Amino acid sequence: MELNGYHCDGEACPETEDEDTTVSKQCWVDAPCSNIESANMENTTTSGTVHRERRVSNSTSSRQRIDSLKKNRPPFPWFGMDIGGTLVKLVYFEPKDITAEEEQEEVESLKSIRHYLTSHTAYGKTGIRDVHLELPDLMLWGRKGSLHFIRFPTQELPAFLQMGREKHFSSLHTTLCATGGGAYKFEADFRTMADLQLLKLDELDCLIKGVLYIDSVVSSGPSECYYYENPTDTEHCQQKAYNLENPYPLLLVNIGSGVSILAVYSKDDYKRVTGTSLGGGTFLGLCCLLTGCSTFEEALEMAARGESARVDKLVRDIYGGDYERFGLPGWAVASSFGNMMCKEKRDSVSKEDLARSTLITITNNIGSITRMCALNENIERVVFVGNFLRVNTLSMKLLAYALDYWSKGQLKALFLRHEGYFCAVGALLELLNSS
Repeated sequence: MELNGYHCDGEACPETEDEDTTVSKQCWVDAPCSNIESANMENTTTSGTVHRERRVSNSTSSRQRIDSLKKNRPPFPWFGMDIGGTLVKLVYFEPKDITAEEEQEEVESLKSIRHYLTSHTAYGKTGIRDVHLELPDLMLWGRKGSLHFIRFPTQELPAFLQMGREKHFSSLHTTLCATGGGAYKFEADFRTMADLQLLKLDELDCLIKGVLYIDSVVSSGPSECYYYENPTDTEHCQQKAYNLENPYPLLLVNIGSGVSILAVYSKDDYKRVTGTSLGGGTFLGLCCLLTGCSTFEEALEMAARGESARVDKLVRDIYGGDYERFGLPGWAVASSFGNMMCKEKRDSVSKEDLARSTLITITNNIGSITRMCALNENIERVVFVGNFLRVNTLSMKLLAYALDYWSKGQLKALFLRHEGYFCAVGALLELLNSS
């Protein structure tokens, strides 16, 4: 099986087996030959020679693969970074199989970085390690460890660079694999403030690689991919696991500050179909203006308590009920914020109502564009990712219901648990190539 250019034969990847394991497995396979030997000495002499030659050949081949991996493996620490318009996403691989010899030779700055990142769940006031997303017991390039997921606001990037300088990160790495628009915008800052060179990677390439990789390695706990069954029924709504083993074709909708929509036909064949500037950044920006909130979490909490029908003009506000000729139900939004033309209604709405309407407006727009793209590309499977969906069950359930309702059951909205980290994971996977 091949995953993002990492080839695996049989049940285990070559890099996950050491030389002793390979030999012991082969000896176990060869053991029955001794029974045959008593029955036909001539045949077993030839067979035994063949088996011994094969064993030596396989052992040599395995040793060569292991030696090649060790030679080409990048030095620690292993990072991947996605510098977006709103958030910086960082993935860090923490090795758990450090030998006594490695620990003795490990420089103090490397120990300091590993201890700092793994012993905290918060960094300053705004940096967060999403512990619930951690992937333990992960094999990567022949090393066993845990993959950690960290995020902080892009505006705090100077503080991150200062931390990297204080911990002498540049003495360990001269190049950092990074993607997102910020990899270009802040390239000079990395060089002057932290003495680091950025290997800039295309974010859509990294997104695809990250999605496919994470889905392939999540083997325990909740399924990486899921959908909502009965999304509008509070009593019967539940998450259901979805198998992405044969995902193609799929529409991949990445909702960050803005939105990009990709049509993916294979791991190497995909294109950006379209996008919209109305994304997570728009939601937070408008909520800050309309409600005075200052964080994404605060905006979502307000939206959860609001009632958008007080702000939006619905079909029933115009027709008195459904618009039956074109199948438009009375509860459908005819005009987002349409009721705000009336002063009396403006005076009666709450900040929570405004936050809810803003969320519904942005989500409906994304769902509408997504449905049109799916129809044009003749794709029925839609996967939504991006940090806009982090702790945002309102939008996920709305997208699930809208796609199912307006497509008459033809489109299924799928979601991934690692939401906004896939570009950073894709950048991490390029670290081996950069070495």
